[in-house]
Amino acid sequence: MDVRQMIESITREILQSMSTPQEKKPKWLFIFCDSTAHEAFTDQFIALQNHGICHDILFLDGETSSWLGMHRIECAGAGKIIATDEYAPAPLELPKEYDGIVIPEIDLDNAARVVAGLKGSIKAEVIFSALVLGKPVLVGEDVPGIKRSDRRCLKALSLPGPYQKLFQRHVNDMKELGIEFAAQKGLADAIIRKNRVSLPNHEPGSGGQQPVTAKLLTADWVKAQSEFTEDKLVLRQGAIVSPLAMDLLKEKGVAVRYVR
Repeated sequence: MDVRQMIESITREILQSMSTPQEKKPKWLFIFCDSTAHEAFTDQFIALQNHGICHDILFLDGETSSWLGMHRIECAGAGKIIATDEYAPAPLELPKEYDGIVIPEIDLDNAARVVAGLKGSIKAEVIFSALVLGKPVLVGEDVPGIKRSDRRCLKALSLPGPYQKLFQRHVNDMKELGIEFAAQKGLADAIIRKNRVSLPNHEPGSGGQQPVTAKLLTADWVKAQSEFTEDKLVLRQGAIVSPLAMDLLKEKGVAVRYVR
């Protein structure tokens, strides 16, 4: 076996045996009124996944209780239980783990709580915590302002005129607090745009070119590239280029640059 091939094989085995830290992906929390409200958002979840954005879903089964995975979360007053199992976070703690909060549908009651700075419901506490932490909050704008459960119970699809005006005033006040509104069908697009803006356009020495995420570049990897659009290849510091791969890059006139 050629010495270079042997070194490349050994390097590959060492890297595969090492537990390399995974690149942190952005993750957003969706809060739905019940366990069926998310079904209309399946395509949006796929779009987020295709753009490398993760998401969790919080299902509400009341004003003060919800489910995140298998953990039941409770929202109650001071001195009362706020989480029914030891692994469930309190509502105020939830935004700490996410890059943003999405509430596809908000109602008059929760909008009033948010504007007045009141707690007492899951949505109100999560929004309060996210705004205090400087996390983005995205809310669906094309909503009737009346809860899904109230619509089913009262057989009414919208609020009466005076309540509609009150709800719209609360929406305007929520915007002043920094809450963003978007159409329900465009929530995923809004999240994708926000994550693009939060990413740097370029890094020093990269000339605007996005670094390759691969940890090990082999000769096979170089051969698999149909063509190189630029005369340089930008890699993250710590990435390894095998000797055979480096020779092929030189033959193609491609220089290697490292960025942090």
